[in-house]
Amino acid sequence: MRVPYAWLREYCAPDITLAQLEQRLTLTGTKVEAIHHHGVGATEGFVVGKVLTREKHPDADRLSVCTVDVGNGEEIQQIVCGAPNVDAGQTVAVARPGAIMPDGTKLKKAKLRGLASAGMILAEDEVSIGGDHDGIMVLDDALVAGTPLLDVLPISDEVIEFEITPNRPDCLGVYGIAREVHAATGADLAPAPWSEDPGTAGPVPGVTITVDVPELCPRFTARAFENVTIAPSPRWLKARLSAAGMRPINNVVDITNYVMLLTGHPLHAFDLDRVAGGQLTVRRARDGEQVETLDGQTRTLDAEMVVIDDADGPTSIAGVMGGARSEVADDTTRVLLEVASWIGPNIHRTSNQLQLRSEASGRYEKGLAPEQAADAQAMATRLLLELTGASLVGGTIDAGPFAQDPWPTPTLRLREARVEGLLGLAIAREDQRATLTALGFGTADADDGLDVTVPAFRRNDVTREADLVEEVGRFKLDQLPATLPKRRGAAGRLSTDQRLRRRAVDAIVGRGAYEIVGWSFTEPGVADRLRLPADDPRRGFVALENPMSEDHAVLRTTLLGSLLDATRHNVARGNVDLRLFEQGAVYFTDPDAPLPRERRNLGALLHGRLVPPSWGPGND
Repeated sequence: MRVPYAWLREYCAPDITLAQLEQRLTLTGTKVEAIHHHGVGATEGFVVGKVLTREKHPDADRLSVCTVDVGNGEEIQQIVCGAPNVDAGQTVAVARPGAIMPDGTKLKKAKLRGLASAGMILAEDEVSIGGDHDGIMVLDDALVAGTPLLDVLPISDEVIEFEITPNRPDCLGVYGIAREVHAATGADLAPAPWSEDPGTAGPVPGVTITVDVPELCPRFTARAFENVTIAPSPRWLKARLSAAGMRPINNVVDITNYVMLLTGHPLHAFDLDRVAGGQLTVRRARDGEQVETLDGQTRTLDAEMVVIDDADGPTSIAGVMGGARSEVADDTTRVLLEVASWIGPNIHRTSNQLQLRSEASGRYEKGLAPEQAADAQAMATRLLLELTGASLVGGTIDAGPFAQDPWPTPTLRLREARVEGLLGLAIAREDQRATLTALGFGTADADDGLDVTVPAFRRNDVTREADLVEEVGRFKLDQLPATLPKRRGAAGRLSTDQRLRRRAVDAIVGRGAYEIVGWSFTEPGVADRLRLPADDPRRGFVALENPMSEDHAVLRTTLLGSLLDATRHNVARGNVDLRLFEQGAVYFTDPDAPLPRERRNLGALLHGRLVPPSWGPGND
């Protein structure tokens, strides 16, 4: 998860350095994997300029010679520009000589076809705002020449890359990370940006939604918009998407991606005029059914997968990727915005079976709360109305079992004595309350602690008292004492098999041998190379359904293969005085068991002589 720092600070801005924030978040379990710089380097080299004149280059048809006022009392600069849309009177973004470009290049004065050029007039991609290189950026005429470009455009920012654990899909949204920053630092948290919803409940004229698989689709919400104007997104939106690692496309698609990154919940926009019959049905796919997805590929489905179809057939793969047939295009004027909730394991299976990973599937498979669909719907509605000129049609369709029977919000008892017993540290009840409240939990006093109401976005993760203790404790890790666990009953003892194995290993090590650790996987040809008889049970390999390679297609039945592989590797490099041994598992098929029978073996190669595996639990 890549989070632009400026975007994060819009919701929670602690008064500490980025390095301190990185350390504090990692210590609380929200691990920072890396800090990246996005955009230009030395920002002082980038300013607002005014194009005073534009003349055609005398020796190049596609170049223009411009005089540009860069403000601050400096002389008028001559800049040679290759953009087709540059013209006199424009307010533009200028990189001065000495400016550090996003790729690290330091801009210098240059000569283009014999004429001096003191800088560049910039396109979006040249400052990492977006991917547009068809023409220069034309800025607001009210801007004053010489104004630092950073005051006008988000041309430079730090991006925090987080490693989010599978149990925390709430942290796959910028606001979820802001909530963690709030809890870790005490800095104020801005209200959720979706708290005000311009939409209303009720039917949507001309649109019908049917959910045939309520066990796999708890909630399906939809809103319709008309008078939509498809256009490039504003530059602030493009910049945030680019910094987060996503490619800007158009305002409608960019809004869906932006809202997903903000709320953590995916959503999808249909061209309503391309939804045949104005009806969407959520159903299981039929074996062999095909759908062309947004990436232009045709996918073949099976009956365990879920599709969204219209009167002409499947139009998208639920929770994974939309279909090409109903995608938003340049001529779209009506949009149907879908925000649905799907059951995670089914999305995970579908994504794996199709070998199709997407930002949406990566979130859905971790388990999102149906309540979060309303958050994304509200935020996207606001942006569609603001940025596309759209008008909302009707109310909000809310289909699926959750609409009629919302899931309960669990309340758990958190006992003060239990907190101290598990953490080894007494934490005041008010401190516990403050931490949990900052994380979005509700609290009420109880005789021996707190009654804690779990927020919907943590429903799958926090299910018992020990989980609440963990939430409190992870913000006190630097205060927890170092203690040994309590002994319960007699100390553990090695089994007879374990003692025998250790004695054998000690004996081999005593003869100067080194232990190796070989793969549990091998390939069937090893049986022929070892000249095993045709009826040898070690030829009964267990085949892997999804092997890493042909050389790792089966489970090994002997340690001899890996010992010889290690020997060959050493001899090929001049190391011929070998004393190697290995202890490990081998696997045999058993017709009476649903799984292969595992045995422990010990084998050695001492003084150039191979000592075959001779002992192990399960071996006679």
